[in-house]
Amino acid sequence: MGKKAGKRNTFNYNVDRKKLKKKMLKKYKPKIECDQIRKAWDPHKTASRNMRDMGLLFGSKGVLPITSRAKVRSLKVISFLWLFSEMEEAANQPRKDTTTCSTDLIEYVQHMIREHGEDYRAMARDEKNYYQDTPKQIRRKVELYKRCHADEHAAFIASLQPQTAS
Repeated sequence: MGKKAGKRNTFNYNVDRKKLKKKMLKKYKPKIECDQIRKAWDPHKTASRNMRDMGLLFGSKGVLPITSRAKVRSLKVISFLWLFSEMEEAANQPRKDTTTCSTDLIEYVQHMIREHGEDYRAMARDEKNYYQDTPKQIRRKVELYKRCHADEHAAFIASLQPQTAS
């Protein structure tokens, strides 16, 4: 019983070692999205050590004790108190709603409002309702249009008023 002949290790010339090394480093050094955490990050410490020093948790393990015999650890004084205030300020900044509607949806909604006003059942029976949307689906699309393009919707409704008055 002899040994099975294995494949001999040969150098692969088709692999770029420099790219492989960059990919490995990128994997083990992830990009930190939060500016405050990136400023406080120490590249010489591990990720869990960095997070613990900042007073944050790296994972969900150890958040809540499973048994009643869990050891109560004394909380270390956090030296990164400025981090929390900066993160709170960033979280309280108002964010602009970037949701938009497609031009097809805008045209569709404007046609439906022009023809039927607020009658969603009539809109559902309209011949332009190609996708056979239900009245509730059409109402959602109209509300999305009103929310995303409020000023455009107000101008559109104002332009409809002279037509209905005459």
